Amino acid sequence: MIEARAMSKRYGDRLAVDSISFEVARGEVVGFLGPNGAGKTTTMRMLTGFLPPTDGTAVIDGHDMLTDPLRARRSLGYLPESPPLYPEMDVEGYLRFVASIKGVPRGERRSAVERTLERCGLVDVRRRVIGALSKGYRQRVGLGQAIVHDPPVLILDEPTVGLDPVQIREIRTLISNLARPAAGGTQHTVILSTHILSEVEAICQRVILIHRGRKRVDAPIADLVREGGGLESVFARETARDESEPEAATV
Repeated sequence: MIEARAMSKRYGDRLAVDSISFEVARGEVVGFLGPNGAGKTTTMRMLTGFLPPTDGTAVIDGHDMLTDPLRARRSLGYLPESPPLYPEMDVEGYLRFVASIKGVPRGERRSAVERTLERCGLVDVRRRVIGALSKGYRQRVGLGQAIVHDPPVLILDEPTVGLDPVQIREIRTLISNLARPAAGGTQHTVILSTHILSEVEAICQRVILIHRGRKRVDAPIADLVREGGGLESVFARETARDESEPEAATV
């Protein structure tokens, strides 16, 4: 469903992302980790088509982001760290607007918005102005704009940043339900970027860790935990390694 093919991004003399490759299968929830400045956001922007790679490409649901960008973008929902919200609009009106620009047919928009309000827990605030909502509800609206067109792929950048513990738990539950829906629901493939390692352990099946623009770890969480120390020790070890050392093997 998601494939990064030797993606690199260079800014002048600085190589921000260095030939990263990985795949994410249908229904997987993958945690995308790395310290600040590791290249996570740059990689996610290349995957979503917001930023062209210097080399390589991304393939979303079988569509190459370079040669078939419209179909690739229609196949994904993207929640950036700062959700693209219009604070003067009400929740329902905003989701209708997003549904229209994301190509949801006119006759299906009402049902698409209703489904999104229900899935994101926004029914009770549907008439509220977005700018008057709490941070937690604004994050829910951000997730809503990512899923209103029911894409098979979701790419979420720091979806719980700045939330309180109750809000964090609610958003984690929502993400888990998107990947493992009730009967009849769309099963979404998810890449989740976060600095909260407990969040990754709670909802992800696999971890990809990058450091200084290079992939260092790509392994199931169960395997990493079984080896001892958990994600915290893996993160500390891999981000402390010298750049000249060989890359860690994929588990």
